[in-house]
Amino acid sequence: MSEITPRVTQPYLGHFTGKVVRILGKVSELQGDTASIDAGGNIALHLNREAHLTLNHAVEVIGKVQGDDSVRVMAATDFGPQGDFNAVEAVVDATHRYHEIFYNKD
Repeated sequence: MSEITPRVTQPYLGHFTGKVVRILGKVSELQGDTASIDAGGNIALHLNREAHLTLNHAVEVIGKVQGDDSVRVMAATDFGPQGDFNAVEAVVDATHRYHEIFYNKD
C-alpha cells in the first residue's frame, strides 16, 4: 500500500473525510459485516470479507473515512488480547502536531 495513511483516533476522524487513515483500537462490538472499536472514542467500521476481528482484541485498521465518521475497512491486523494503548494517543498527537513529517494537509 503506497498511499499515506496518517494515524488517527476518533477525535481526528472529521478532518479526514474521504481519506485513508490508520487506526489502532480495541474491538468493542461485532455484528455481521460491521464492528466498533474504541480508539479515543467509539468508531463504527464497515468490514470487508478479509477482515477477521475478535472481540476485545487490539486491531490496526487501514480504511477510508466516510461522511458519518465511520470507516470502510481496507485492511485489518489483529494484535491479540494484550493491547497496550498507553502510547497510542502520544503517537497520534505527535503525528498531527508535526504533520509535515507524516502527511500534507490539503
